[in-house]
Amino acid sequence: MNERPDDKKKQDTREDRLRAALRANLQRRKAQARARAAQDDPGQQDSDTGKDDA
Repeated sequence: MNERPDDKKKQDTREDRLRAALRANLQRRKAQARARAAQDDPGQQDSDTGKDDA
């Protein structure tokens, strides 16, 4: 109710910072998940293909 224009501006910048931090966190988590998935997939394929032919 008694917000001054400066208070509104500070709140907007805080929200922008939080939004950016959440976006960066999500991107980092997706990259980690992709790296884990890529690391898991070749290990499963290699163990199956080499043993059956020998």
